[in-house]
Amino acid sequence: MQFDPRALVDVAVQVGREAGDLVQTMRSSAVSEVDTKSTVTDVVTAADRASEQLVRRRLAELRPGEPVIGEEEGGDAVDGLTWVVDPIDGTVNYLYGIPHYAVSIAAQVDGVSVAAAVVEPDSGRVWTAATGAGAWLDGRRLTVSRATRLDVSLLGYGFAYRADRRKRQAETWAGLADLLRDIRRAGAASLDLCAVAAGRLDAYAEHALGRWDWAAGGLLAREAGAVVHLPGAAPELGADATFAAAPGIADALFDALVTHGFGKV
Repeated sequence: MQFDPRALVDVAVQVGREAGDLVQTMRSSAVSEVDTKSTVTDVVTAADRASEQLVRRRLAELRPGEPVIGEEEGGDAVDGLTWVVDPIDGTVNYLYGIPHYAVSIAAQVDGVSVAAAVVEPDSGRVWTAATGAGAWLDGRRLTVSRATRLDVSLLGYGFAYRADRRKRQAETWAGLADLLRDIRRAGAASLDLCAVAAGRLDAYAEHALGRWDWAAGGLLAREAGAVVHLPGAAPELGADATFAAAPGIADALFDALVTHGFGKV
């Protein structure tokens, strides 16, 4: 079966905007209804659940019969087209009133992302990508940075929810500190990957992301020219590692991460 990636992007943008409007208007009430998942720091709000329900309902109307994998309600990848949804990426930011969060929607064919939209409710920015058609921010084509030296590169990263793993990760990042210009921890994986696509970050690396975290942003980074390794693709970095970097520093950063134990945390 053939799919038009650009048509899928249009659907993702439409539904993502609707979900973004919902989570923005719900915030004041939603943050009073907070549960936890894997640990006490891994939170989910009423808006996460409502957003995913809206996305599932609208996709069923616009693309009937196509399965959905969502962070809150789960689902399984199947042969053919599957939608992958993070109803609020950056829930802790959302909970604290930090406007760095997004609705992330991707279409995957046989497990590979072919269309993506990442919608920022607070700013209204919309990041999109389609296989072979590039990565875009509000109609402006994106390209990764021209970085060629680690010592003047800006790296984005994320910490695991489990405290013991965060401690080991911190030791790795401390070892990298004198090799880089600086390190940023913003709290929304989809937007970190978009930042690599836009050259706002020279690279990004994190462990333990779900498919919904990287499905859209990973396509944006790749279509903008980044070297991208998704979970399972680079065992030297760890089986659950996500890595995206400008080509000029990708090899050097990869080697530095391995040397400083990134794959063992």
